[in-house]
Amino acid sequence: MGITYRDSGVDIDKGDRFVEIIKEKLSDEEKKSIGLFGGVYDISTIGYKNPVLVSSTDGVGTKLILARLADNYKTIGIDLVAMCVNDIVTLGAKPLFFLDYMATAKLDLNRASDILDGIIKGCRESGCALLGGETAEMPGVYNRGDYELAGFVVGIAEKDGLITGKDIDNGDVIIGIPSSGIHSNGISLARKALFEIKSYKPDMVFSELGGIRLIDELLKPTRIYVSLVMRLIGKYSIKGIAHITGGGLYSNILRLLPEDLDVAVEWSTVKPHPIFNLIREAGEIDIDEMRRTFNMGVGLALIVDSHEASFIVEFLRKEMNERAEIIGSIVKK
Repeated sequence: MGITYRDSGVDIDKGDRFVEIIKEKLSDEEKKSIGLFGGVYDISTIGYKNPVLVSSTDGVGTKLILARLADNYKTIGIDLVAMCVNDIVTLGAKPLFFLDYMATAKLDLNRASDILDGIIKGCRESGCALLGGETAEMPGVYNRGDYELAGFVVGIAEKDGLITGKDIDNGDVIIGIPSSGIHSNGISLARKALFEIKSYKPDMVFSELGGIRLIDELLKPTRIYVSLVMRLIGKYSIKGIAHITGGGLYSNILRLLPEDLDVAVEWSTVKPHPIFNLIREAGEIDIDEMRRTFNMGVGLALIVDSHEASFIVEFLRKEMNERAEIIGSIVKK
């Protein structure tokens, strides 16, 4: 008898078993498309008058290295969903369905199951369906123990209700919504500063981090802003929304603006989480480099009319228990 696919490093039976594990974790309604060659989503019953589909794809970058370092893959799937849905919700789009791609040298069912738990949790929090995905064993491309994740989301919005920043004007106000921590950007710089330059150990505990392990702080999942945005846009006129990822506050807000406008961030109102101070001190990093790499405590920025800003902040604080702050304005270049 000749060699088999398993001899070359790919176990089809294990892949089939993982599909069964996925089905076990989903409700009857959720698993309708799992196992088919394509996912089906019926938009005819949603009730939009002139709908457009909005899509995004993203990953979690080198946060996967932190998950491997901690041998904890339980929340990385939440990060994956968050990075995708937070992008489309900035346009006012409601997430409909999500697909994931997982690649590794050799599939570990326990780790893959933990990743999947996070993806399912993120989808449920976002109100979107996990419609399908792909799990690939690729020995020779990845080293043993390596994982790669990618996510794909499709959402829906009314065409004339898309939030594109086209109405942003001089004098508009920027409202910052807190992040949950480092999220999924700047991890490479954080790792270099904390683990290479300062030689901190992942399981070290710092009082300024609330007494939790350093690795646990870094692995805090990216916050999902879908429900917050959906509630806001039904009540107020939001001119622009920026998901604060790589590039920081300034660059991510700037991409929404016409060429004659600029961003003026009042940095004294931005309250970085303690993890950012720890990273900066460990790597002796210039503050401008920090601000263009990390979210610095603000995961989402809203651009609104100055006359509405105080009402929106009050609503966020009182009705949604958010630590929202006015953190800057839009100015002429």
